[in-house]
Amino acid sequence: MLHLAYILAFTIVAFFAISNLVRSLITVSAADSRQGRYSPVGHSSPIERGYSNERSSQIHPELLDERGKPLNEPLLVMRSVSVEDARKQLDSLYNSSPDRSKETEGEA
Repeated sequence: MLHLAYILAFTIVAFFAISNLVRSLITVSAADSRQGRYSPVGHSSPIERGYSNERSSQIHPELLDERGKPLNEPLLVMRSVSVEDARKQLDSLYNSSPDRSKETEGEA
């Protein structure tokens, strides 16, 4: 009998979790379509068309290009770097830091 109570309780909790997940997905999808964030190429976003709302007027400066218009490109581009190249870049940054130059002058 206790097993049936556990199965029933788990089923109820799972039902609420899945319904909450679906509700959240619908809400996020509706918010993205209202903002026009992922517009296809050739179509302008609501910000570019001149529509202004509270969220579009508070866009982060890093998401704007030199002319002040929103970027319409991927924001994360990664390239593969070998371990030796990464070590050289980190060593050059470390050696060019202001604190590092003071340490080497004190040792000489």
